[in-house]
Amino acid sequence: MAREPRSGGGSEGGGDNDRRRRSRDRNDNRQSNEPGDDLTDKLVTINRVAKVVKGGRRFSFAALVVVGDHKGRVGWGAGKAREVPEAIRKATERAKKTLIRVPMREGRTLHHDVIGEYGAGRVILRAAPAGTGIIAGGPMRAVFETLGMGDVVAKCLGSANPHNMVKATFAALQRCTSPRAVASRRGKKVADILGTPKGAEEAANV
Repeated sequence: MAREPRSGGGSEGGGDNDRRRRSRDRNDNRQSNEPGDDLTDKLVTINRVAKVVKGGRRFSFAALVVVGDHKGRVGWGAGKAREVPEAIRKATERAKKTLIRVPMREGRTLHHDVIGEYGAGRVILRAAPAGTGIIAGGPMRAVFETLGMGDVVAKCLGSANPHNMVKATFAALQRCTSPRAVASRRGKKVADILGTPKGAEEAANV
């Protein structure tokens, strides 16, 4: 008795599963080749939160994570889940979608002092000479370390809530600019913007 030829995908459900698996493999390969795979993440804080329902209380975890490439890009994200690893994963994925680029002088510090505010959080960031290091509190230190900033002095003047501190720090970093950007906006040279005898020398390091 002749045997019927088998279809390449087996049953209809099996074919769909194969197609989904191949599509998932392609997506995984594409994600692994995307730029930004060198990002490092740092857990800022994690809290256990409770939701009161009819049957009692349901506990979950809220995580705050910052990610950066140590080359001038940094982002933050928050995630909540029933398990700690899942909360951290969610926060990390959201942080990767909010990356910002911060201009740095000589690749190590800010170009100028800046103040950032968010809600009750208020921080001040100051440029520092070489060798100063990172002088900042825990949440702000995590931001500067993942950003790749080597010399900075930061002070929290408002709320010590980690979320407010991180958001205020990002508000300050988004206000940072470089002499090159200011010169381009004003139609001048970088040395004219700096306005110092050493302007030409500093312009080379911008």
